Amino acid sequence: MLIAAMVERLGIIVTIAFVMTRIGFFRHLIEKRTHVKKRQTLLLILLFGFFGIVGTYTGLIVNPFQEEYTKWQWHLQQNEAIANSRVIGVVVAGLLGGPWIGLGAGLVAGVHRYFLGGFTAFSCGISTVLAGLLAGWIGKREKKNRLVSPQKAFLVGFVAEGMQMLLILLLSKPFDDAYLLVSDIGWPMILANGIGTGIFLLIIKSVFYEEERMGAAQSQKALRLADSTVQYMRKGLNASSARATCEILMRDVNALAVSITNTSHILAHVGLASDHHHEGRPIQTEATKRVIETGELMKVGREDIQCDRNGCPLGAAIMAPLLKGEEIVGTLKFYFHSEKEISPILMELTKGIATLLSHQLELAEIDTHKELAKESEVKALQAQINPHFLFNTINVIVSLTRINPDKARTLLISLSQFVRQNLTGSTKSTSTLKEEGQHVKAYLAIEEARFFDRLEVVYQIEEDALQAKVPSITLQPLVENAIKHGMKNVEAGFVLTISISMDGDEVTVRVEDNGAGISEERVGKLLHEPVPSHSGTGIGLYNVNKRLEMMMGKDAGLSIRSSIGNGTTVEFKVRREKE
Repeated sequence: MLIAAMVERLGIIVTIAFVMTRIGFFRHLIEKRTHVKKRQTLLLILLFGFFGIVGTYTGLIVNPFQEEYTKWQWHLQQNEAIANSRVIGVVVAGLLGGPWIGLGAGLVAGVHRYFLGGFTAFSCGISTVLAGLLAGWIGKREKKNRLVSPQKAFLVGFVAEGMQMLLILLLSKPFDDAYLLVSDIGWPMILANGIGTGIFLLIIKSVFYEEERMGAAQSQKALRLADSTVQYMRKGLNASSARATCEILMRDVNALAVSITNTSHILAHVGLASDHHHEGRPIQTEATKRVIETGELMKVGREDIQCDRNGCPLGAAIMAPLLKGEEIVGTLKFYFHSEKEISPILMELTKGIATLLSHQLELAEIDTHKELAKESEVKALQAQINPHFLFNTINVIVSLTRINPDKARTLLISLSQFVRQNLTGSTKSTSTLKEEGQHVKAYLAIEEARFFDRLEVVYQIEEDALQAKVPSITLQPLVENAIKHGMKNVEAGFVLTISISMDGDEVTVRVEDNGAGISEERVGKLLHEPVPSHSGTGIGLYNVNKRLEMMMGKDAGLSIRSSIGNGTTVEFKVRREKE
C-alpha cells in the first residue's frame, strides 16, 4: 500500500531533522528568525534544497498503468512520476526562513525535479517553487513566534502537496494519465507530506525545548548555589569564605572535589584527595597558572593536574577564573575521575558558577569601598569645630585672666579637654555614653562661664546606662543646639535637662530645655538638610542624625518635639550590647 510505504520513509525525515538541529547556522535561524547573513541564507537555501532532492530520490517511481512501484532512478521515463516527500524540505525552509529561503530551496529542488523528466516534470517543478513561496509567506506572518507549531506545519504541508496534485491535473499531459496518477498517489502523498512536515517541526521543537529545559535547570542550580554562597563571598576571597563556598558547591555539584585558589595559594580544597591537596600550599599546576594568566575556562586531564601521589583519584578537572572587575583574583576547580565525565553542560555550569562568584567578589569590593567612604565621612563630621566657637571661648578666657585667673585656668583646661575629645572622637567610630558625658561637661563648663546668670543644668543619669555606645561626639551637639537656640530672648531661668535612662536593653538619651522653642517648619528641616552654624561647634542636628542612622540604624535617628515658647526636647534610643 502506497501510504504505508510513504510513512516508512518518514524515518529519513526524522534523521535529517535531528542532524539539522546540530548545525550551527541552522540553530541561529531558529533562535533569531531574523538577521540571517547573506552567506548563511545561501547555505540554508542549499541545505533545504538538498533536503528536497533527498525527498525526491527516496520516493517511489509510479506508472499510472502499473500496480507496482519501483525505487530510486536517476531519470524517469515519459509515462512515469514519483510519489515523494520533496515538499517537506521546501515547506520547512519557508516556514523557518521566510519567503527568500523558501523560494530558493523551492527553485533548487524544483529545477532538479524538472530535469529528472517524466510527464509531470514541469508541473511538479512549478508546484515545488510555489510551495516554498506559500510556506515563506506563512513563515513571515509567524516570525513573532520562535517556531511554527507542528499543527500549522501539518496544514501547510497538507495544502502545499494538495496544490501540487491540482497543478498536475492542470498542467500535465495527457490529462487521463494525470488523472489516474493523482487518483493513485494523491491522498497518500498529501497525508504523508503533511504528517512529515509536522513531525519535522515537532522534532526541532522537542530538541530545543529539552535543551532549554536542561539549560534552565542548570541556571537554577547556579543561581541557587550563588544565593547560598553570597553571605560568604561578599566577605571577600579568603580561606574561610573559600572553604564555606567549597562545602556548599560540593553538596550540589556531582564532583569528586572542589577547590578555590587565589593567584598564589590554595585557599580551600573539599572532597577526595584532601589528605594531600593541602590548603595553604602554593599553586603547583601549570594549568591553574594558565587559567590565571589567560582568564579562560579549561578542561584538563591527569597529566595537567600534575599530582605526584600514586593512586590519586583526581583524574580530570574543570578550571574557571574568578574575577574582581577585570582583575583575575583566583580560580574555581571541580575535579572528576576522568575527562569522559566532563560534559558540555558541566562546563557551562562551572562557567556560570564562576561568573556569579566573581560578581559577588566585585560586590564585596564595592561594600568595602562604601564602608571606607562611610568611615571617612563620619570622621570628617566628627572633627568639625566651628572657628567662631573657639574665638568666643578664647575671648571669655582672656577676659577672665584679668579678673579671675583661677577661673580662666579652669576654663582653659576645659577647652583643652573639649578639643582633645573632639580629636579623639575623630579617631574612633563609637564612644560610651560615659565618655560623651565627660565631653559635654567640658563644653558646659565653658558655656556656664559665658552664661553664669542665665543657665542652669540638671543631670538625670542612670549609671548602668553609661556603658551603652553611640557614635562619637553625639551628645555634645545636642546640648549645644539647646543652648544656642533655646536661650534666644531668654534673660534668666533657662533650664537644660540631660537625661540618660535605661529600660531593659534600650537606652534613651534626652536633652530637654524650657527655652524659646523651634517652629514646626524648622523642625521639619533640621533632620533632613544641613543648617549653617555661625556661632557653635558646627556639628548640627542634621550631622548627628545622619551619623546615628548610618552607624546604629534608621530606628536610632533623632526625634524632636518643640513648639514656639514651650521649649524643645531632642531624644534618641539605642540598644545596649550585652556584656
